[in-house]
Amino acid sequence: MADKFSFDIVSEVSMMEVENAVNQAQKELSNRFDFKGSKSSIELNKNDKRVTLVADDDYKMKALKDILESRFAKRGISIKSLNYKAQEKAFEGYIRQVAEIISGLPSDKAKELSKLIKDSKIKVQTQIDGAKVKVISSKKDDLQQVIAYLKKVSFSLPLQFANYR
Repeated sequence: MADKFSFDIVSEVSMMEVENAVNQAQKELSNRFDFKGSKSSIELNKNDKRVTLVADDDYKMKALKDILESRFAKRGISIKSLNYKAQEKAFEGYIRQVAEIISGLPSDKAKELSKLIKDSKIKVQTQIDGAKVKVISSKKDDLQQVIAYLKKVSFSLPLQFANYR
């Protein structure tokens, strides 16, 4: 009987790296000339996995997002892991926007990923196991094809490949 080989597809974010990125963004915000005298801020709520951005106007909100996203990129965190909610009015005419940090594969995204792999016509089996998708095959080459295929495809969440067996 042939051995079965497998790996897991996960979407995880290191909260320590997120915290470091937000701290760096806060330092840059305090040093930027265009934010002098502004009430703009970037705050991280680790328990809820949310980053709250507060800005004076739309221009400064866009600049805050750029600062945050550039710090995420420099720390090796995918920007796809940020899910921005709608802007809302805050105190005294300021604008607030919350960005949720997506960690783990929601069941609908796991199903979408599994369907994507099946549509690729590579001879592998997929199993949804909680917050991960297990890919199983009797050939290691097929597993490598799946990884190469998923790296080419633009998926809405950052994907990592783990537990090669």
